[in-house]
Amino acid sequence: MANKINIVSLGCARNLVDTEVMAGLLREARYEVTPEPREADIILVNTCGFIDAAKEESVESILEMARLKETGNLRTLVVAGCLSQRYSDKLAEELPEVDLFIGTGEVPRIVEILKRHTETKNRLYVGLPSYLYDHTTPRLRATASHTAFLKVSEGCDHKCAFCIIPQLRGPHRSRSIESVVAEATQLGRAGVKEINLIAQDLTAYGRERRDGTTLYGLLNEMASAREIEWIRLLYAYPNYLDDALLDLIRESDKICKYVDIPFQHASRRILTRMRRGKSGSAVREAAAKLRAAIPGLTLRTSLIVGFPGETEEDFQALLDLVEEAEFDRLGVFKYSQEDGTAAAAMTGQVEEQEKERRWQEVMELQAEISRRKNRALIGTIEKVIIDGLDGETGRLIGRTRAHAPEVDGVVYVTANGGAKPKPGEIVETKITEALDYDLIGEMLHA
Repeated sequence: MANKINIVSLGCARNLVDTEVMAGLLREARYEVTPEPREADIILVNTCGFIDAAKEESVESILEMARLKETGNLRTLVVAGCLSQRYSDKLAEELPEVDLFIGTGEVPRIVEILKRHTETKNRLYVGLPSYLYDHTTPRLRATASHTAFLKVSEGCDHKCAFCIIPQLRGPHRSRSIESVVAEATQLGRAGVKEINLIAQDLTAYGRERRDGTTLYGLLNEMASAREIEWIRLLYAYPNYLDDALLDLIRESDKICKYVDIPFQHASRRILTRMRRGKSGSAVREAAAKLRAAIPGLTLRTSLIVGFPGETEEDFQALLDLVEEAEFDRLGVFKYSQEDGTAAAAMTGQVEEQEKERRWQEVMELQAEISRRKNRALIGTIEKVIIDGLDGETGRLIGRTRAHAPEVDGVVYVTANGGAKPKPGEIVETKITEALDYDLIGEMLHA
């Protein structure tokens, strides 16, 4: 009888791809991947260790799964991912109920490690990450059949003062254009219509290869894949969006007019302390350049409040940026003091209560901006990719090209008469109502 394994995936889309790869490798090795933790002989928790809230969620999930050693079939509990990479020695002491700790670079060895566990008492498999999957690597996708994340590179070479990612994921390394295009073609043939390109820094793609590989070259090749209808760019960096790339995004029918760039702040002083390399005025210029180059652009960013030394004047500069730039999508993070980062040792750490106040103020401002932008869409006709059915309202749930999966709002669609579209179908929808972050519309029948 095959071992049954359940996998819990936490954190970002990049981590989800690692989960999908491990699931694919396990299935190929004749493990039975089950969605039910209680049925599993083995449970693998693929953790996030980026900030305090993510670490707490990971530990809570580990402890919840560990209880199934008493109430379920669980025999082997495995902890993988960023938390394991960062704290394996400490976790091994504090969590004796965990049988194996696997680092981010050990993803391709998951089957080997599980087999070795029956022969050895070694609990720790953590080294310097150098792994990079390719188009030949098995993947068992956890997303809906019509949408997929495609990781084009791994690791990061930036030295941002607040970020632990380079230590968790290793140096930046890119797949070849041929490998990425081959995987995109495979996904398209399997029914995927929407591909979301991801990396720690998408715009750094190919630079370290020194063979002419660029994001522009990759997108140029991908745009010719007939089966793929939407290509979206997530996790770009503001310094490397050149004119040729922006022209390609503007002119392509397949590439969504959607760019996700984490500007992080607006104050020159705070950006310098963050080691972000752009001044506040340069951030504004970058946003203006993007909107001018790509009419109808959906611009998403992320910002940090409460960074060490952030004064009320610095925070006001951040609010001014949000009000002036009118970002279409915005994620706001309260600074988390992370051991091993340059910012952790900085003076001027901001009180948690003050971080919360600043976070609330930015979110309230952004809600007003988002609501106003959504209201401007009432009466327009939008193409919506259907994701599924909302169990509470009975409406269909979908997204436009301006909505990335999991991080943005959705469109609730009423199909009045006729056959309801299936997930993955793209339908024309008239927008009839607007909420702060979501839209409501009626499907137009041919």
